[in-house]
Amino acid sequence: APVCRIPKLRNTMKMKTLTKLIMPLALSLLTTADLGAQELIANVYGRETQSLNGKWDAIVDLYDQGRKNKIYLNRKPEGKTDFYEYSFENGLRLDVPSDWNSQTPELKYYEGTVWYARRFDAPKQEGQRQFLHFGAVSYRCRVYLNGEEIGSHEGGFTPFQIEVTGKVKPSGNFLAVEVNNTRTPDAIPAMAFDWWNYGGITRDVSLVSVPDAFIEDYFIRLGKDSADRIDADIRLSGATPGTAVEIEIPELKVRKTAVTDERGTATMSFNVKKLDRWSPAAPKLYRVIVSTGRDRVEESIGFRNIRVEGEEIVLNGAPLFLKSISFHEEIPQRMGRAHSEADAVMLLSEAKALGCNMIRLAHYPQNEYIVRLAEKMGFLLWEEIPIWQGIDFGNDRTREKAGRMIKEMVIRDKNRCALAFWGVANETQPSEARNAFLRYLISCCRSIDDTRLIVAAFDLVRFDRERQLFVMNDPFIEELDVVAINKYMGWYHPWPLTPDKAVWDVARGKPLIISEFGGEALYGQHGPADVASSWSEEYQAALYADNLRMFENIPNLRGVSPWILFDFRSPFRFHPTNQDGWNRKGLVSDQGYRKKAWYLMKEYYDKH
Repeated sequence: APVCRIPKLRNTMKMKTLTKLIMPLALSLLTTADLGAQELIANVYGRETQSLNGKWDAIVDLYDQGRKNKIYLNRKPEGKTDFYEYSFENGLRLDVPSDWNSQTPELKYYEGTVWYARRFDAPKQEGQRQFLHFGAVSYRCRVYLNGEEIGSHEGGFTPFQIEVTGKVKPSGNFLAVEVNNTRTPDAIPAMAFDWWNYGGITRDVSLVSVPDAFIEDYFIRLGKDSADRIDADIRLSGATPGTAVEIEIPELKVRKTAVTDERGTATMSFNVKKLDRWSPAAPKLYRVIVSTGRDRVEESIGFRNIRVEGEEIVLNGAPLFLKSISFHEEIPQRMGRAHSEADAVMLLSEAKALGCNMIRLAHYPQNEYIVRLAEKMGFLLWEEIPIWQGIDFGNDRTREKAGRMIKEMVIRDKNRCALAFWGVANETQPSEARNAFLRYLISCCRSIDDTRLIVAAFDLVRFDRERQLFVMNDPFIEELDVVAINKYMGWYHPWPLTPDKAVWDVARGKPLIISEFGGEALYGQHGPADVASSWSEEYQAALYADNLRMFENIPNLRGVSPWILFDFRSPFRFHPTNQDGWNRKGLVSDQGYRKKAWYLMKEYYDKH
């Protein structure tokens, strides 16, 4: 549940004054609550794990009374006069991983606290350390093991772990998780966002076992400006300085060794011969083994170079046009969060059918099944945290949260060569506070990984009638490698002139991506192609045709990404017959049917 709640005040000055008064207390409480979180273990799916997925007992805590009543102790009546006004047994049961909104009608719109609980056994293993790993919990949570609070986390789309070595019993462990998805002004995303506020334990939960001295993290990649040099950084936990670390890539006949320094880190660089670089056309992955005398981790890693040269995005030495699409981590037919490998197959297969070579994972880090399968299928990826409008850029606490979230994203996915772009913002307004906030996020990314391109999406392009050009004035674009623009011509913005005359002068000297465009249509609804209020497939298709024509007038255009692949759920959308709680901008309907505009984008991508 929230560490500190600020009352909603009508007077903005009162809000700012109250925030200043309680901020030190809030920060101290947050720090105390976060003591149980550790650095992420790289490649959890490549470790020895015990899945804790399945049916969990649950209690809906509308008034946040559970913590006060210590229901995480799961006490049972012992004497004749004992009783407790709660019970996890014989009540609500929820699937993990999944959101709670899609599992029972009573929770469809629920925002608040739900307690999850289950029992599990953990046979003792000598010389092993054990961690509870959560792929994601939306949005904030506290974790209790055998009646003790052991950690907490805030952020609904990134993983976290808590060491439980010495705290788990061989049998009968009781695990309780207090989950809260209440929107707050200092959260990320904040109070209003154009997608469903799913709550719950939405990704895999695992008990991870590793040796007492183990390979905690590694970053293995192709040198930023080299086609044949592999750079590697490996960090051990619990090992003594001078420990030998080996990297093996059997297909390349590579076996290299380095030793750790006093920080437990080993660094090496080596050249390889006959390396096939990963690309969308040939998504080559190599079997890579990292080992010490006490630990061994294996996974598939690809190698590629990506950089910017003037207005070009260059992959492996050749200019690339990005044929992208966005989707939410949602299965529309199920009206719930995507969380499994089968879900990833469904989403990515439709993107592949459209002819895409990139996915913008909007507007948050999506689960590892999607990321890893996208890499195997040959999709470049743009990944971002939900810095989406309404963020309180002047709030230090919010800035620190954002920094922690973006680091968790980069740490999890830095070995995925498909990741080409780290996104730091979407549709933000210029200000000194915003600029400082975003610079901090860029520094967080680059402190871990300086090999990817930094991008942000803006919605500030306007038509200059005097010059008869589309222009944008936001100096922050100079901080970015690639500039992206969301522009809904023909939907939110009427055409000031015909599309063939709509010339752009935006971010010249840098590559530009149209990161969002489109309009809404209800599948199967037909009407005039020139009437927006028809909500017809014909109008949506005509709108797409006009935008595609305009794109010919953007000289530095190096990619497009329509909004969006599937219709998705959104409380923003009120129209009772045409929306009914759905954003209908999808090229594919909520039932999986392709609209007329899908075929226009398919033809466009086939030609590019």
